[in-house]
Amino acid sequence: MTPLTFRTALLAGLSFGIASAAAPDAQIRRGAYLTRIMGCADCHMPLKMGPKGPEPDLARGLSGHPEALVMPAAPEPKGPWLWSGAATNTAFAGPWGVSYAANLTPDDETGLGRWTEAQFLQIVHTGRHLGKGRTILPPMPIQNLQATREEDLKAIFAYLRSQPAVRNHVPTATEPAASH
Repeated sequence: MTPLTFRTALLAGLSFGIASAAAPDAQIRRGAYLTRIMGCADCHMPLKMGPKGPEPDLARGLSGHPEALVMPAAPEPKGPWLWSGAATNTAFAGPWGVSYAANLTPDDETGLGRWTEAQFLQIVHTGRHLGKGRTILPPMPIQNLQATREEDLKAIFAYLRSQPAVRNHVPTATEPAASH
């Protein structure tokens, strides 16, 4: 079984938290299902090295790129190797620069804890950070979320808000290196 197949199978049986009093259980269950089939944890849950190779770091939940993992300079994208990814599967480099998987837990300071449902929807609809900032960078498949029904986006948001908060400040994306 490949690591991604293993992760997908493992995550299919996971529930990271308990239902929020603010959202109905059915909506949170729907959001959990959608985040599993959309592969959100594939990038937003860091990998760690286990006895059989990379495996999901369940203790970190959907906390994104680990704050303590300072990445060296990214390899130059050239030829058929146009992009590269970190061993944690949370940092990615390419012609867009370097992007990091965001903290999707409801931590007020480092995650989406202060976001409203309306802000979440605006981010998806505009494809921009906080709905008005920089463009959401690869490899985030924002186009897939943009094709998602609004009721499903609301279920995803309810599910994310129901998860345990993990304090984890993800680095800011960096611009591509200037070419000489």
